[in-house]
Amino acid sequence: MYGSQTGRSRRLAAAALAAAAGLLAAACTSTTPVATQLNPQAVSAAPAQTVSKYLKITPAPGTEDADPSAGITVRALNGGRVTKVTVRTSGDAVTGTLSSNGTTWHSTWALDVAQAYTVTATGTGSRGHPVTATSTFRTLTPAQTFQTEIYEGQDATYGVGMPIMLTFSQPITDRAAVERSLEITTSKPVIGAWYWDGDEQVDFRPRDYWPAGTTVSFDGHLNGVEGASGVFGAHDLTQTFDIGQSVIAVASTSAHYTLIYVDGKLKYDWPISTGRETLPTPDGTYLTVNKGNPVRMIGGKKGTPGYYNELVNWAVRFTFSGDYYHSAPWSVVDQGVSNVSHGCVNLPPADAQAYYQLAVPGDPITITNSPKAGDWDDGWTEWFYDWNQYLAGSATHMAVEAGPGGSTFVSPSSLPADTASVPTGTSAADNYLAA
Repeated sequence: MYGSQTGRSRRLAAAALAAAAGLLAAACTSTTPVATQLNPQAVSAAPAQTVSKYLKITPAPGTEDADPSAGITVRALNGGRVTKVTVRTSGDAVTGTLSSNGTTWHSTWALDVAQAYTVTATGTGSRGHPVTATSTFRTLTPAQTFQTEIYEGQDATYGVGMPIMLTFSQPITDRAAVERSLEITTSKPVIGAWYWDGDEQVDFRPRDYWPAGTTVSFDGHLNGVEGASGVFGAHDLTQTFDIGQSVIAVASTSAHYTLIYVDGKLKYDWPISTGRETLPTPDGTYLTVNKGNPVRMIGGKKGTPGYYNELVNWAVRFTFSGDYYHSAPWSVVDQGVSNVSHGCVNLPPADAQAYYQLAVPGDPITITNSPKAGDWDDGWTEWFYDWNQYLAGSATHMAVEAGPGGSTFVSPSSLPADTASVPTGTSAADNYLAA
């Protein structure tokens, strides 16, 4: 019994071998190839020289003084592709963009100074096999750094003319690099531009006044940006603030009246008295800077004619040299008739109080028909310039389109036509020139 069973088993085994041989022969002669699944573990264990043939990470592994302003680049070589890049660091999170053809990945912003990074890049070789490359490196510790401050306060409310104002602790020579590191996110679409006022200040201003009720978030990705030779930013800067209702004042020094527009509509028409012939209130579109009730105003030289030292109520300042909209009960008889002030805009007490209660920093104030031209930087004078003049002050010469998804630099020629009207939507060209 055992013998016959063993013989049967041998015959079955021989038949199976013959069948397998037949299948093998058929496979060898078929015109349809047989797919083969590679062992992923064997592929991932490919030697470093094989991986480096298809993926290159810059900075290279072991770099101790990488240039943070250059960021991170991953390139696919020899027909390979990049599929994913992750960056581990204890510093600011790193994001990047993969090219549409999968050949290049680059970090979005500069890297932090004096920081360690580990980059892991995955992709495929020329035949589609998975490959993984890593690079651990450290960015340089700069000998010099610059600090940046923003004027706007967190969650504060400003007027529709308010610029975003940044000041730097060191002169900036690579202004374009700094400008490109600045991002603006707005709850409503906004077009604007950056303007360099010297080498230690840059301001953002919309092409037209901000839409009322806009929430603005600023992100300065400045850590690692080389603002001047060997001088790097050492921190990022973020701030969020709001644009309130639209409150716009227009004063005529010749008609002796001021118009007050609220949310685009004329709400008040008040008599005023502006600067006398020897102290005219200067022309220009200014912005409210601050306010106080009362404010002590001192002018002239003590003991000489014209000297004054007074507490003034309901005072809203619009020039650094000391021009205000304020209550002036002593000149009520002249308001609407003649100009008798020392340069301020005198208002009846009740009207001055009403304006004071409306005003926040950044509300536009335009003085017209004065024999005196306004002085640049005597107050926040960004709206002295029309859009083209302001755009010329950008280091990149690019406009900024901002919205809920952040901001991008665009060619000015690609922008839609400007349909804003003066005075409620934007300022007039050459508004600071003398009448």
